[in-house]
Amino acid sequence: MEGSVLLIWGGFSSMSSEKSAEKPSSELRMRYDKFIGKKVFFLISLILGIVLLAGYAATQGSADISVTDVYSTILAKFMPGTFHTDWFSDTIVWGLRLHRILLAIVGGIGLAIAGAVMQGILKNPLASPFTLGISSAAGFGAAMAIVMGAGFVGGQWLIVGNAFIFTVLASLAVYGLAKYKGITPETMILAGIAIMYLFSAMTSFLQYVGQAEQVQEVVFWMMGSLGRSSWDKVAIVTAVIALCFPYLLLKSWDINAMGAGDETAKSLGVNVERTRVISMMLVSFITAAVICFTGTIGFIGLVSPHITRMVIGGDHRFLLPASGLAGGLLLLAADTVARTLLAPVILPVGIMTAFLGVPFFVYLFLRRKKEFW
Repeated sequence: MEGSVLLIWGGFSSMSSEKSAEKPSSELRMRYDKFIGKKVFFLISLILGIVLLAGYAATQGSADISVTDVYSTILAKFMPGTFHTDWFSDTIVWGLRLHRILLAIVGGIGLAIAGAVMQGILKNPLASPFTLGISSAAGFGAAMAIVMGAGFVGGQWLIVGNAFIFTVLASLAVYGLAKYKGITPETMILAGIAIMYLFSAMTSFLQYVGQAEQVQEVVFWMMGSLGRSSWDKVAIVTAVIALCFPYLLLKSWDINAMGAGDETAKSLGVNVERTRVISMMLVSFITAAVICFTGTIGFIGLVSPHITRMVIGGDHRFLLPASGLAGGLLLLAADTVARTLLAPVILPVGIMTAFLGVPFFVYLFLRRKKEFW
């Protein structure tokens, strides 16, 4: 009898322990689902924001067209039997405005992803394509083509080709200087700053010896503009991002580990040097593909990752795509304001990115009570 009681009591104890073990597990699961759900909701919100803003941006211009006509015209291209359009709307949307809107979106995505990766692998909140000298190199390449008429390619691709090639050369120079002293975040940042000052000085020299019209064109190019957009340029930028982004997303766990320090990452099996070098080359390639068509737009790559990190945290599995979408939304908003604020005058988009992004960034920065890195 005593043995039976003990057996029954042992069974109740075992069931109680199993239930107590299941309870924390289910609570942790619910917390994790909520944690992931917040990030997914933010991603979906950004996508919806881009879609809605793109529809509104396509209505802004000298020719009047409604948001409904914009969406109908776009959908009619893919579902002609369901949605209908007319010649006027088709010409306005597909021929004049949509490629500019898409270049703003993919350009912002590329610059923001580049900034997020650079800040992650270098663990520096100031790292971006602009602060590491890549944009300065593109500016010098464009200035050399405008002032001297010299470049690696000719014809209509002279400025674009120079900007792209000098961006790649600057990335290789940063890598070479860092390799000489040992590839660490500090050496790469210092090498990037040195390259930035070098190309900025050479660009200033070309502006000093150039004619007034040439200097004006150089200054306008360095302010950034989407006015020379085309479907070919949208396709090139999209293809470059599509080729480079999967590897960066695949290495998001490694970038997370590198955020805890190189020694910690190495102890977890991460090849720190190879990841840092390959990631830098890929984001430099993305940056080159964007700014050779748009000119220097330096603010997107710096602030978009920080805004995203403040909202959803620093997990690069979600930070990279969310930063890209935030960058696309921010650049599209800046270009839309630039086209409409003083219409028919179109302001350089590089100016508007700072005007729109800085107040929002400062607002989030002041609201946050703890460190976001």
